[in-house]
Amino acid sequence: MSSATSSPGAAPAAAPDAIPKASFDGRPLMLVAALMLLAWPAIGSSSTWVTLTVAGLAMGMIIFIVASGLTLVFGLMDVLNFGHGVFIAIGAYLAVSVFAGLADWSTAADVAKNLVVVAAAMLAGAVAAGVVGVAFERLLVRPVYGQHLKQILITMGGMIVGEEMIKVIWGPTPIALELPEALRGVFTFGDAAVEKFRLLAAAIGIAIFVALLLVLNRTKLGLLIRAGVQDREMVECLGYRIRRLFIGVFVAGAALAGLGGALWGINQHGVSPQIGSSVNVLIFIVIIIGGLGSTTGCFVGALLVGLMANYTGFLAPKVAMFSNIGLMVAILLWRPQGLYPVANR
Repeated sequence: MSSATSSPGAAPAAAPDAIPKASFDGRPLMLVAALMLLAWPAIGSSSTWVTLTVAGLAMGMIIFIVASGLTLVFGLMDVLNFGHGVFIAIGAYLAVSVFAGLADWSTAADVAKNLVVVAAAMLAGAVAAGVVGVAFERLLVRPVYGQHLKQILITMGGMIVGEEMIKVIWGPTPIALELPEALRGVFTFGDAAVEKFRLLAAAIGIAIFVALLLVLNRTKLGLLIRAGVQDREMVECLGYRIRRLFIGVFVAGAALAGLGGALWGINQHGVSPQIGSSVNVLIFIVIIIGGLGSTTGCFVGALLVGLMANYTGFLAPKVAMFSNIGLMVAILLWRPQGLYPVANR
């Protein structure tokens, strides 16, 4: 009769096969490097290429900040928010108000004081946009969940109303927004010149990207968000209140747009009531290129868009407006669902 227990000398039972982990696809990242390398001989001057490349990467980082919230909102909530630009405009105008209130610190040749002003502008823009985001979700978005055509119409209407309110508060004319004193000028690397603020914007963009990845991949909240993107009904069946998660993600997306709007206004050296709507096209190109709901895809897409805009603006200014649309078409012909799709939509 066989024994129910294994003998002391018996070999341990074979462990069940581990669940294979999906390997990271690095080919989309190679597109960024390929675009940079292709532009080098076309530009002709190495110093000019370095300047344009850093400027493009910094622009891409700012676009990523304002687009990252929207890609999560669409990925999780299936909401086409064409009013996202109003949060960007609010952030930009809050930066104007903060710079005016801290004018002594902004004009001081002290790096620490200048960084405090920029940080305060980003924080004020994020908080104000987040508060407006609560009202936007409750009044405009919540009644039209699951109705894409109505979402497009009502959120575009919300952006128009928001722009008119901005005109009432700050006026209809553009307002100059000068860089803080110590952040003006450039760093020189040989013959290449790189603007100081662009390096700061790139560093902020990388920090936010890393923070988002940590939250999404290392926390329970991030797990719920990713699970909600993949299968919303299953998350609800497990007893989690997906509606509260919706609101939190929407407000976080609005806050990121406000923070990025402050940086965008500073980077553009001025703001206007239409500053948000002018960025909206780039944002939707980025989230379509990256794959709906993908933070990594949004990051790579933003870098590609920023680089393409700067390279074509230098090489062929007349086609610069359409270059990113061409980029989007080319990528979708290669990968119809975007670079890093996480949901079939």
